[in-house]
Amino acid sequence: MHDDLGATIQKSYNLSKTWAQIPAPERGEVIRIFGMLLRDHKEVLAQTITTSVYKTIRESRGEIQEAIDMCDFAVGLSRQLYGVTMPSERFGHRIQELWQPIGPVVVITAFNFPAAVWAWNFCLAIICGNAVIWKPSEHAKPVADALQQVWEQACTLWGRPHFKDLNMIVHGAPVVAQYLASDKCIGLVSATGSTEMGKQLGKIVANRLGRSLLELGGNNATIVSKYADVDLAIKGCVFSAVGTTGQRCTTLRRVFVHRHVYSEFLQGIVKAYATISVGNPMDETVLLGPLINEHAYDKMQKAIEAARQSQMGVVVGGDRILVPGDDRIYVEPCIIVTDKHTPIMCEETFAPILYVMIYDDLETAIDLCNVVDQGLSSSIFTNNINEAEMFLQKSYTGIVNINTSTSGAEIGGAFGGEKDTGGGRESGSDAWKNYMRRVTSTVNYSGELPLAQGIKFE
Repeated sequence: MHDDLGATIQKSYNLSKTWAQIPAPERGEVIRIFGMLLRDHKEVLAQTITTSVYKTIRESRGEIQEAIDMCDFAVGLSRQLYGVTMPSERFGHRIQELWQPIGPVVVITAFNFPAAVWAWNFCLAIICGNAVIWKPSEHAKPVADALQQVWEQACTLWGRPHFKDLNMIVHGAPVVAQYLASDKCIGLVSATGSTEMGKQLGKIVANRLGRSLLELGGNNATIVSKYADVDLAIKGCVFSAVGTTGQRCTTLRRVFVHRHVYSEFLQGIVKAYATISVGNPMDETVLLGPLINEHAYDKMQKAIEAARQSQMGVVVGGDRILVPGDDRIYVEPCIIVTDKHTPIMCEETFAPILYVMIYDDLETAIDLCNVVDQGLSSSIFTNNINEAEMFLQKSYTGIVNINTSTSGAEIGGAFGGEKDTGGGRESGSDAWKNYMRRVTSTVNYSGELPLAQGIKFE
């Protein structure tokens, strides 16, 4: 195994050096072609996602659209990899920053977004002049293979089919990811998954003083203020709590509701949960598909039991739903009410469990949002500008939303979070800098050799 991986790494390293010499706007051309082909294959790719990892077909289409949007973003970026110049203290000198490719990028992705997260990394890495080695989730092999076929088609249409190996796929147990992370030829390890996985890989990369980009777990919270539009809050909370069957890192896990609107909110969200359609994710009308596997169901049941042991109240859901002729794991989304923040609420259970708690003081509610180890996404529903500004200042997450849910980030903004979420940023904004190395260059055109800081050396 190690020999094969070593050969893959060496091939990627050599191809990266060749690719780095291609002008960035020309790199953008192949990504433009790739994006057009993704449009042509959108429905087939979406169906592949749904059959592989059980996302609803509507969500799967959205994921491929996200990959398409990433291509468009990257094409524009190919002409905007700007450095800056700055004044020098020395006469006849100029200082500038240059951005150079970092080398092969290892991309490790989870099952829940088998296409989009790869696209975030792949499109930017390619535009920036690097090759990619992709280790997808074992659940998502068909998705990876399908995307690779589209990429190879793009390279052929571009007229340079040998560049298909700018994306190479490897499979296997976690030891494969660990081996990739340990190799000094790898310029960046970008990993999405559990906090435990990120800590293991982070240590390996740090041991060789390498660079990692970690987008790990989330335990996201929403505050529903007494100044909130309660109907809007209910809609936002329902989608972010049950979308992707609660298997998003941005899934809403905890909601803190002001006492003034608590009864209205709880009644409304329980009523909304009763309308959620559960079933075959290929069905256009279904909102909630199956969990990924039996292990996920077991963790959900353990969390619900822990809540009961902590004297928390299960209002609705949590039971398994049997669908005739379908042996996948369907569950009722669960709402649990509590009057205290218990240890189980600090754990990220990758399932549709929503904890609801009353609050009286906004600062206390914000502290409860922040008390968990993760720091990915948070939101507040309020029409009070003072509350909104306070929340923006004090919520310790990488994504902070006002009057919208914790889920549903767009590719224009950098995606990622703080604390145990890993600190990485992927997708838009200036996240492209992760895939490049910064060079500070001084150009002397004075004909003399003055030293900085006025030092004389004669």
